[in-house]
Amino acid sequence: MNNPKIVFFGTPEFAVASLDALVSNGCDVAAVVTMPDKAAGRGQHLSQSAVKKYALEHNLPVLQPEKLKDPAFVEALSGIGADLFIVIAFRMLPEVVWQMPPLGTFNLHASLLPLYRGAAPINRAVMNGDTQTGVTTFMLKHEIDTGDILRQEKIEIGPDENVGSVHDRLMELGAELTLDTVRHIAAGDLTPIPQDKLMEGLAPTPAPKIFKEDCRIDWTKSANEIHNHVRGLSPYPAAWCDMKLFADQAETATTVKVLETRMSEIPDLVLAPGELALYGKRAYAGTKDGLIELLLVQPAGKRPMSAVDYMRGLRIGENGRSPFFF
Repeated sequence: MNNPKIVFFGTPEFAVASLDALVSNGCDVAAVVTMPDKAAGRGQHLSQSAVKKYALEHNLPVLQPEKLKDPAFVEALSGIGADLFIVIAFRMLPEVVWQMPPLGTFNLHASLLPLYRGAAPINRAVMNGDTQTGVTTFMLKHEIDTGDILRQEKIEIGPDENVGSVHDRLMELGAELTLDTVRHIAAGDLTPIPQDKLMEGLAPTPAPKIFKEDCRIDWTKSANEIHNHVRGLSPYPAAWCDMKLFADQAETATTVKVLETRMSEIPDLVLAPGELALYGKRAYAGTKDGLIELLLVQPAGKRPMSAVDYMRGLRIGENGRSPFFF
């Protein structure tokens, strides 16, 4: 089959790159399925998904079902007569949908499956200090992220790289892999590989959704663990901690996001976990096993700023120490 008819399922910007690769290379994208418009902002105006905006700009038909098992939606989808479905950053599809096309349904996942099955694979890989990640295309089956693998591509993760940078690189790599997978499916020369054959006796790793409490910094952990935690959540949703402030003999607390850190060693400076200091015109915090340099922070209700400027605003003088993060 030279050019299979495709229905594309996706919602965020991560999916747009793959959709654009398909459209720009002449693939037959017959329709796009995306989330219903949602009210957003103070005015609660309806907001379109990134995928919908792209589809409308390129005159692609758009379906926005509230429920994926809705008979009217299933009938409309069936009426398109697609050969192949592609799913990227979308909801879990019911069997009645993913079994519909004769060539099947494949998903693009931002990890090297069976590593990091779940909703937050990029964040979890960086938070865990992995030096390598990648993208995988695989055929859908009943259990989430467990289907047979079609293609994979790897990238290296830099020691100071944050999740935003890794996300953007995987988005572009994923677009290339999606197009490559379609071409191989059309040529009929792919042999899907069951994930258990790649596990070599190891259990698959989970990548659960990230909640606010998952982002809290634990200053009693090692400097390396905290550094990975910060970059694995930067720029969004961002690692955070509470900070004690003292004014007029009264203690208050505020929340501070930590957006960028750097591993540092200063032999003659010792700080307790969470204690802050300005030293040599740089900002440091204590951890379980030494110091970590703070580069970029965001106090509650303010824009991101250098950690040095923030600490000077707290009237911490050069070589002075502060109250604690906690």
